[in-house]
Amino acid sequence: MVRQTDVLERVDVPGRAQPLASSYAEGIRAGLAGAVTIAVWFAILDLMHGQPLHTPTLLGTALFRGGAGLDDPASLPWSFEMVVSFTWIHMLIFLIVGMGAARLLELAEQDSHVGFGILLLFFIVESGFVVACMLFAEPVLQALTWPAIAIGNLLASLAMGAVFWRGHRAMSIQP
Repeated sequence: MVRQTDVLERVDVPGRAQPLASSYAEGIRAGLAGAVTIAVWFAILDLMHGQPLHTPTLLGTALFRGGAGLDDPASLPWSFEMVVSFTWIHMLIFLIVGMGAARLLELAEQDSHVGFGILLLFFIVESGFVVACMLFAEPVLQALTWPAIAIGNLLASLAMGAVFWRGHRAMSIQP
């Protein structure tokens, strides 16, 4: 005998949880947009150089194998294991960054001075990324080149910003 249940009915989320869930959903969308944008950017570059999936293989090797095998990054054969492993970590990091940015934007909507702090934080994090790459990932930087990394970060930031702009057009930022 078949019995109808109310499992698929909409559940009302009381109080503060609804805006919080909405904020995290926006962050997930932004994180996905950023991750996909930078992945597509490097996929295009890899295809133009005739080495499909070279970038995620290179980054996965640097991350999971401690750089073993990066003596000659140009001759590194692509690895399904490294591509999948790095792609999962890459996606997870972008989702976390997107959700964190969504929460910060929620705070900035309440106080316009917080928005300026978020911009400063963005530039500090980008600078920290560059310094960390210089200190810990020199072979990776030589293989990928600075302009490709800078353009990829800019494109990912623009993609994430576009997602956030849709929901926060009225937000103002003051120092």
